[in-house]
Amino acid sequence: MAQIGVMTTEFDNETFEGTVEEIARHGIGCVQLQLGSVIRGVRKEDALLRGLDVLGEHVSVELATYSRSALSAGNLVVAAVDGTYNMVHRDPGRRARNLDHLVGVIELAPAFGTDIVTLCTGSRDDIMWHRSDANQSPDAWRELIVQIETAAHAAERVGVTLAFEPEHNNVVDSAQQARRLMDEVGSPALKVLMDGANLFHRGDLGRMQDHLAEAFALVGSDVVLAHAKDLDHDGDAGGRAAGRGVMDYKLYLSELRSSGFDGAIVLHQLAELAPNHLDVAFQFVRDQAPAGYLD
Repeated sequence: MAQIGVMTTEFDNETFEGTVEEIARHGIGCVQLQLGSVIRGVRKEDALLRGLDVLGEHVSVELATYSRSALSAGNLVVAAVDGTYNMVHRDPGRRARNLDHLVGVIELAPAFGTDIVTLCTGSRDDIMWHRSDANQSPDAWRELIVQIETAAHAAERVGVTLAFEPEHNNVVDSAQQARRLMDEVGSPALKVLMDGANLFHRGDLGRMQDHLAEAFALVGSDVVLAHAKDLDHDGDAGGRAAGRGVMDYKLYLSELRSSGFDGAIVLHQLAELAPNHLDVAFQFVRDQAPAGYLD
């Protein structure tokens, strides 16, 4: 049975304890921990766009212990901790520095209360979520492999799983590229964060059923974390709240179940909803799920 979860940065509170209390009030039992929720002094937008590039220097045993304690007090399980940064940034110094930060997050993942660390395969743009024409260059792929191999070796040492997200604007922009990355790296620690709304290139929406079926056939058995958001056009990553776009959620959730996925399905991109409408998005996902699939 899978579980509904939420990204911690979907809530704005003066304290992390306030965020925990708000999540618990919505009846959500698990979270994807984005460190920008815990670390004060870094704008949430910067935390989401740059990840460890602005958060990494703050990662410590004390941060992990504090965040886990606060979440446990709210009876919240940490499905994953966010380790994203731009893995193919053009500046090699930034790549190296942030890879060191990532290894630190990997080693601290058990202290955070999880064995999954999420990754972004990055972009040749300064911002990891912005598309660049250079993303499909051989150089970008080679640099990504170096980063992923180092991270995977660190993950194997401590029994942690890395979950990277195939995303339209990144180097790994499809299920096909995700399969290629896992096959080339060959590490049992490297798995997939599936977000169906991020897989639709121009022209794909018209064949949604076949497109999702092909994606799950390629990587479905390697999915260890899932996202639930929506899209209203193809040719870009989805940026809408679940139920506010054209994603066939009955199909998406059926594919997740058929692939054997029983982890957290994490909602985010909820900013377009009024605070008193967040439960509508959570309930939408529950209502679209196959009977008995979600807790």
